[in-house]
Amino acid sequence: MYAFSKRGCGALGLRLLALGCIALAAAHAVPAESPPNILFILVDDLGKEWIGCYGGESVATPRIDALAASGMRFDHAYSMPQCTPSRVTLLTGQYPWRTGWVNHWDVPRWGVGYFDWSAYTTFPQLLQAAGYATCAAGKWQINDFRLEPEAMRKQGFDDWCMWTGYETGNPPSGARYWDPYVNTPAGSETREGTFGPALYADHLIQFMTEHRDEPMLLYFAMALTHTPFTTTPHAPEAAGPLAQHKAMVVYTDYLVGRLVDHLVELGLRDNTVIVFTTDNGTTRGIQGRRNGTTVRGAKGDKHEAGVCAPFIVSAPGLVPPGSVSPALTDFTDLLPTFAAIAGLPPDHTAPRDGYSILPVLRGDATESARSWILSMGHGPAVLDAAGVRGKHPFASRVLRDRRYKVWVNESREITRLHDLEADPGETRNLLDAPSPESGAVVERFQAVVESLPAEDARPRYRKRPANPWDATPN
Repeated sequence: MYAFSKRGCGALGLRLLALGCIALAAAHAVPAESPPNILFILVDDLGKEWIGCYGGESVATPRIDALAASGMRFDHAYSMPQCTPSRVTLLTGQYPWRTGWVNHWDVPRWGVGYFDWSAYTTFPQLLQAAGYATCAAGKWQINDFRLEPEAMRKQGFDDWCMWTGYETGNPPSGARYWDPYVNTPAGSETREGTFGPALYADHLIQFMTEHRDEPMLLYFAMALTHTPFTTTPHAPEAAGPLAQHKAMVVYTDYLVGRLVDHLVELGLRDNTVIVFTTDNGTTRGIQGRRNGTTVRGAKGDKHEAGVCAPFIVSAPGLVPPGSVSPALTDFTDLLPTFAAIAGLPPDHTAPRDGYSILPVLRGDATESARSWILSMGHGPAVLDAAGVRGKHPFASRVLRDRRYKVWVNESREITRLHDLEADPGETRNLLDAPSPESGAVVERFQAVVESLPAEDARPRYRKRPANPWDATPN
């Protein structure tokens, strides 16, 4: 069970300062005993309509539902609309407008830009420096392991088993599911006769077993349920996109159960915080049923089905079981929350956009420190003579509070306002019939928009020699 108390940062803070990760700060609530393990599960391309505890009706997800029953389900959690913006945001605690990774960039396929470990501080780096054993498995795709074979180690992981992403000019690397092409500390190779997500889970389970006596950070970006649609070991006869998608969701649920069961077997479940979420909504063209309504897949879309992600935290003794939180949170909150759970002092050096939601998880607060959350970024980035940049100088985005949501265009203008309580499907734009109340709401959100930079940053990375597969500037 968790026992939280207050203490100074002491030698831990000095060590982290020496590493350039965080600065010494005031005393902070930290575990009195061994800090808890953190298992972060990131599913690929799956909206709430496919999760039972969120009202999903198309398949059964008993193991994910059990996590919610044992912990806290969030109803207002924002991811970004697409892969790269979501992943960089959750790793850094910074919005895409700050990191520059506003749009998707498939590094092994397109080359040029990459996620530079020296340009950003991530939660794996922080927790590793704090003494955590760290392991990642599944999908990374923001570095090219041919050019950066030690990228995962430099990103803060002691061990890893990652699908490489499709490497232009290397056809076997396109396989993430059957006969996957994976990178480990030993290098890259095809693992014939295996199913990728099962292999990634096996790697994490082995790491858990070997490091059971140390605090662990386990990063599981399981690759499921992203296209290409496929069969699974439990549904070898599944045929057609919808049937295969359903099989992939069911296998996702099974893998969640495998990891939880192994934590129980090792006697670690009571000292492990499990966070379950997804990077964006479901693949377009796939429809699921939620609370009696058909929901179309909205990956890459800033409607709620594309960005309001399932988000569940289960931690015995820390999170009240069976709780549902109305608190606002988004992916920038993950880094400060993980740091707080691990007992790290606040970081006052690097800019951060997120807030720790630990008080909400404990049940000490019903609201987070936020009055709004934000989501932005869809479609591929572009190249110019200086390298990768966002598609527009100021990317369109959405912001919301508990009730209202605004859409902001590339000219920094609010073009849509929706009352999500009365209109969860975002079908009625309140700007079409302005009122004093809607005017006050728009004014409040416009002040937020005006507080953001007029132009988004560019991605930061050190220039490297050109490679044959590098994309060319537009």
